[in-house]
Amino acid sequence: MLRPIILTAAVASAVLIAAPASSQQSFCGSRDVMVQKLAQEFKENPMAVGMVDNNAVLEIFVSSEGSWTILATGTDGTSCVLSAGEGWDSKMLVAGNDV
Repeated sequence: MLRPIILTAAVASAVLIAAPASSQQSFCGSRDVMVQKLAQEFKENPMAVGMVDNNAVLEIFVSSEGSWTILATGTDGTSCVLSAGEGWDSKMLVAGNDV
């Protein structure tokens, strides 16, 4: 529960806060600023990246302590936090082997 409060305080000072039609808040800003804040404030680094479609890239940032953030970036360079949490557990899968 503390993670969303910390994320809100850290990101809000450097990025645009937009409130979508649903009463949830979305944290968005330039990708460079968002990545810098994730690294500085949470020690999170990129772990995975994938194309959503021709208009967006999805990235997962993870810290060695297990905190994580999912970031979506559009073609205009604007990134938004989709979700964040704690307790990330990476398991390496090897072709043909179940871990």
